[in-house]
Amino acid sequence: MGESPNDLVIITGMSGAGRTEAMHAFEDLGYFCIDNLPASLLGQLLVVTADAGSGLSRKLAVVCDARNKDYFADLDDELDALKGKGIPFRIVFLDADDDKLVARYKASRRRHPLCDEGMTIAQGITAERALLYQLRVMAQDVVNTTDMLPMQLRAKIRELFGEGDEREGLAVTVYSFGFKHGAALDADIVIDVRFLPNPYYDPALKSLTGLDAPVRDFVMYRDETVEFMSHWKSLLDCVMPGYVKEGKQQLAIAVGCTGGQHRSVAIAEATGDYLRTRGYRVSVTHRDLPLAESVQNELTGEAKVHA
Repeated sequence: MGESPNDLVIITGMSGAGRTEAMHAFEDLGYFCIDNLPASLLGQLLVVTADAGSGLSRKLAVVCDARNKDYFADLDDELDALKGKGIPFRIVFLDADDDKLVARYKASRRRHPLCDEGMTIAQGITAERALLYQLRVMAQDVVNTTDMLPMQLRAKIRELFGEGDEREGLAVTVYSFGFKHGAALDADIVIDVRFLPNPYYDPALKSLTGLDAPVRDFVMYRDETVEFMSHWKSLLDCVMPGYVKEGKQQLAIAVGCTGGQHRSVAIAEATGDYLRTRGYRVSVTHRDLPLAESVQNELTGEAKVHA
């Protein structure tokens, strides 16, 4: 394991307090997550993870809870063993008020893991609190989810364990496309730039793309584009923080023109550059550029044959 106490996180706490939602948040942060692991297997898991050929992430988040009644008693011993070996770990204990836990179980219609025959949900919760008492005392982080929405719990996990600016947790993909090749069906935001003058009709630019400086300059330095980019950047500054606040992990922005070769490519590149300056993690791709390039290759080949 590494030197950071965040390399191994033990997620535990009351049933119904949000362990599954927390695990999903850790997955989004790049942790390798295992749900409902018997405590006795924790040490073996670390041995496997330490094997460079295992392919597992060094950052682990493991859910250990009362569902494994027979194995849960081993957790204290396993944690003591980790301490003895100098392996750092951090315990996140999720809790909620009893009445809220009862209401959540009634709404889900699921059986509480500590409810034996003839027991009520409230009695099961009381038994679970007694079982988990020592872990709650040991926990570095106790998160009460009584009044939390799922997105608020995810935000809390990011606050405690995220690295860098919160905006870096949002993976943004900006891609260009051509409407004549089909709509952008998987995009969260679609912007149509076909209103801009088209370099396609300039013979010197027709065979180039928005990645080439002459086309980029033709598109970006026009008065129409300068005005558009000012409003476009303002729109991005308005909506992007909202996506981050909502806990969105992936965002696709599609920029479309007629063929996906000139205008959309230049604007997509400029959009990606701007979002990077605002602290977002961005990748830029061009969906239909290979189609334009293959057509140009075919035309070039035909010209050579006729010559």
